[in-house]
Amino acid sequence: MDHFDYRDGELFAEDIPLSRIAKEVGTPFYCYSTATLERHYQVFADAVAPLGGDVCYAVKANSNIAVIATLARLGAGADVVSGGELRRVLAAGVSADKIVFSGVGKTPEELAKALEAGVKQINVESEPEFLSLSDVAVAHGLEARVAVRVNPDVDAGTHEKITTGKSENKFGIDLALARDVYARAAELPGIKLIGVALHIGSQLTDLEPYRIAYSRAVDFVHLLRSDGHNIRHLDLGGGLGITYDQENAPSPEAYGKMVSEVIGDLDISVTFEPGRMISGNAGVLVTKIIFVKDGVGRQFCIIDGAMNDLIRPTLYDAYHAIIPVKEPDAGVEKMEMDIVGPICESGDYFAKNRAMPPVKDGDLLAVRTVGAYAAVMGSMYNSRALAPEILVNGAQYSVVRRRVEIDDMLKFEILPEWMDTER
Repeated sequence: MDHFDYRDGELFAEDIPLSRIAKEVGTPFYCYSTATLERHYQVFADAVAPLGGDVCYAVKANSNIAVIATLARLGAGADVVSGGELRRVLAAGVSADKIVFSGVGKTPEELAKALEAGVKQINVESEPEFLSLSDVAVAHGLEARVAVRVNPDVDAGTHEKITTGKSENKFGIDLALARDVYARAAELPGIKLIGVALHIGSQLTDLEPYRIAYSRAVDFVHLLRSDGHNIRHLDLGGGLGITYDQENAPSPEAYGKMVSEVIGDLDISVTFEPGRMISGNAGVLVTKIIFVKDGVGRQFCIIDGAMNDLIRPTLYDAYHAIIPVKEPDAGVEKMEMDIVGPICESGDYFAKNRAMPPVKDGDLLAVRTVGAYAAVMGSMYNSRALAPEILVNGAQYSVVRRRVEIDDMLKFEILPEWMDTER
């Protein structure tokens, strides 16, 4: 469920017509719904509440500080994967003791910032990282609370570029090696081992891979406890899928029930890290049609949005629903067209052979389900402006990231002193 609906023939975001925002802000722009963010967070939080679990929003899905702050006010923590994301969540008001720092390539500088901030835990993904973290902790006179991220070698059944729990993936420590790594890490100064972490991928639409991975994690916890380690925390990651097209995504309630069945009476605190499930359907990308172009056997709808605004279709072959902002007449005949952007790449498309109602130059389109992995993956390729982000709350809206124009880009670039700019 989201809060983007047609009213009186026009698409609204909560109580604001998207055409009004387009007129006042320009296109393209991302628009997020506060009500949808809040609802999706609460549904997930309620589903795992019987487990006493902490919900740490996966910031990589959508890292706008207004989005993070919206969730933080509901009690969400944050899962971050870089020093930059750490700064974002702190700026958004997330308490440090609710922050989990994940990621396969943390630098000593990033680790130091995390320790100085006092984050809840650091999920370590390799033995070299343990050594680096130990050195950093000792140098700063601090103790690092650590969970070992294990790789359970489970195929998440999702796109190959977003699966993270197979043995050939770069993430985590192979389960077959993790017992010995844990034992050696327990001897390192500055390290306090508190638990086990895992994350097997993103956009999962089947609970069985979770069940298998979580069962292996539970067995590993029992093994570590038998070795004398005091394991009291289990980080189960995120990745629960949503509906883009025809996917039959599991409900948070079904997910929570499965976790409860697997964990049983393990007597352990649990952390969950949902991202896409919370923010994905909470956003749309509004774009304007520049031209409708007829080709040989094909029609092209050329829009002012592009792959630099939404790379998922060309990167993941991902489907996004695309609808006119002005509601089409009921029963109108549709025709197939390619919806493409102006970037000088054949991969710059949002949809191919998509059945659309009649559209014309200047019409507005809304690309749905872009609240996750859209703006965060944006670029300035072809020196295109970064689209602004808008947050709607009932009958009001705010620009929560302004458009980044070419003048802004040029401020970061400097001609070398040996160049004569007069010539």
